[in-house]
Amino acid sequence: MASTNALPPSGNGLVVSFGEMLIDFVPTVSGVSLAEAPGFLKAPGGAPANVAIAVARLGGKAAFVGKLGDDEFGHMLAAILKENDVRSDGINFDQGARTALAFVTLRADGEREFMFYRNPSADMLLTPEDLNLELIRSAKVFHYGSISLIVEPCRSAHLKAMEVAREAGCLLSYDPNLRLPLWPSPEEARQQILSIWEKADLIKVSDVELEFLTGSDKIDDESALSLWHPNLKLLLVTLGEHGSRYYTKNFHGSVDAFHVNTVDTTGAGDSFVGALLCKIVDDQSILEDEARLREVLKFANACGAITTTKKGAIPALPAEADALNLIKEA
Repeated sequence: MASTNALPPSGNGLVVSFGEMLIDFVPTVSGVSLAEAPGFLKAPGGAPANVAIAVARLGGKAAFVGKLGDDEFGHMLAAILKENDVRSDGINFDQGARTALAFVTLRADGEREFMFYRNPSADMLLTPEDLNLELIRSAKVFHYGSISLIVEPCRSAHLKAMEVAREAGCLLSYDPNLRLPLWPSPEEARQQILSIWEKADLIKVSDVELEFLTGSDKIDDESALSLWHPNLKLLLVTLGEHGSRYYTKNFHGSVDAFHVNTVDTTGAGDSFVGALLCKIVDDQSILEDEARLREVLKFANACGAITTTKKGAIPALPAEADALNLIKEA
């Protein structure tokens, strides 16, 4: 008889991920500045798109909503979503603007530095009228970040999509995914990221984002709980190699990380979120049951860890068997 705390199957409910998809250009060698890089490989990315692919790769159902350039790169990205079984009926193409690009350098320690080409890129030009509302209403989970809040018209599209999802009874999932170089100022970033804070049912922040949003250099329970709001069902703080912490109305705790040979941290947080969402989409009561939630978070930690063992986000996102093997071997 399987224990009631066993990992649930990936759900059949639809996870709709909203926001940007772009191409990261990554140096062919690690540990160099952009100027020193001898060449670059193109790596499809964008946090919301990574989350959608993470869900699909784990056997869940996912769709992506956003705008791409009507150019070779935009069509390449749309094809990558389709190849990965992500529904693409929420994608628009913009004739006038290019698909966003980011040059990303991996420092010797595996952390990243960014240089963005978005002036404006197609994802910024998504309008409320572009939205496939039927698709959004059919979701069980609606996931988003904060990059789509930076400029109009995309900001209005984001707010409209969130409102439609909320009215349809979706669980709202928010990973701010802070990219400071894209914001006019740190103050504006903090203000806009927090402007939609109280709408979310589930929020995931990294340790760096926790420090940024609270203005505290402490990464402890008190600091995390200063971000709590009364409608929140689950607050998660990811701590890289130190695992993750979870907070709900009734309990809180931490789940250890898995130790792996880290090559590139890109996409680890997105992999973690995708794993969590595909396991709770059909049974949100898991958020109120600490034992079951811990099993799901252990699985999510394993997925995040595996993603750091290869370069690039999408190629590194694991299948369920990979994560289960890591858990078994630990």
